[in-house]
Amino acid sequence: MTTPRFARLFAAMSAAGLEAVALNPGPSLTYLTGLHFHIMERPTVLLAALPDQVALVLPRLESAKLAQAAESMTAIFYGDNPAEWPAAFDAACAALKLNGKKIGVEANRLRFMELNYLQQAAQRAQFVATVVFDGLRLQKEAGEVALMRQAVKIAQDALRATLPLAKIGMQERELAAELTIQMLRAGSDPEMPFAPIVSSGPNSANPHAAPGERCLTAGDLLVVDWGASYRGYVSDLTRTFAIGEVEPEYHRIARIVAEANAAGRAASRAGIAAGVVDRAARDVIERAGYATYFTHRVGHGIGLEGHEPPYMFGENTLVLAEGMAFTVEPGIYLPDRGGVRIEDNVVITADGAETLSDLPRELLALG
Repeated sequence: MTTPRFARLFAAMSAAGLEAVALNPGPSLTYLTGLHFHIMERPTVLLAALPDQVALVLPRLESAKLAQAAESMTAIFYGDNPAEWPAAFDAACAALKLNGKKIGVEANRLRFMELNYLQQAAQRAQFVATVVFDGLRLQKEAGEVALMRQAVKIAQDALRATLPLAKIGMQERELAAELTIQMLRAGSDPEMPFAPIVSSGPNSANPHAAPGERCLTAGDLLVVDWGASYRGYVSDLTRTFAIGEVEPEYHRIARIVAEANAAGRAASRAGIAAGVVDRAARDVIERAGYATYFTHRVGHGIGLEGHEPPYMFGENTLVLAEGMAFTVEPGIYLPDRGGVRIEDNVVITADGAETLSDLPRELLALG
């Protein structure tokens, strides 16, 4: 029997003019089936064709996972000899009669290897990029929100356990390692959404700095951007700290960013465009005279991925609806000096929005 998620997929495919879809391992495959596979040298591909056929090409060594599948499907196994692999794709494409059909793929995920096998097995098929999967996952169910809420709790508990260890003279990468350990201890999945960003001093002015050998120094701003994963669902948070006493302008930009963060979260509700959230936060920073130093959108969607729709940029006309989840993360970055970012996780509700994260947002002193 077709699950509700596959039923919605088939409806979306029909509306988009697709006759089939092909998926590599990743969040969309997991969302539909409940199964977790890694991208590796052996191909794994999920195929779904109208009206309601599903097949999975996978290595024989992964066969035990099928007992946990949410959807019944035809499984086509192959062994370790690559010479066997084309026959598995031939069998799957024949079973779903894919030759000559219009097949949707995720443009940023399907690899050339899998695409080549599919094209050889269904030579008259047309493969096109599709965003039908984005729409399926856009509005989170209550169970998904509960998992995200737990991912936030894990991340927050881990940071609380890590902060007492932050001392002047400690390297950024040492603090990042401690935070990673604490997330695992707090209950995070081993596969986290991203490696923690721990950036101090001038490095904190780079929004995506990688932790390095720089030591925490008195007078630094310290940006910590981190996230946990719980049963596949993620959190993504940022807080900024002062190492000892910092200059007055750093306190000023920290207050401005906190106000911008609050404005973005307050603007978040069903029925408005995603861009309204960006503009609400950005207006605070622009009025304060720091527009040049806010260099990115105010947020991005979260769920099974750390970055997914909706994307919160000023021109985005996507109308927010109940269940959509995203970050609100304004920042001010003073080149070669320091930066401040405050990031929270928000879910649209029937009567507004719930902020899942509640760590203090003021500039706390460490060290």
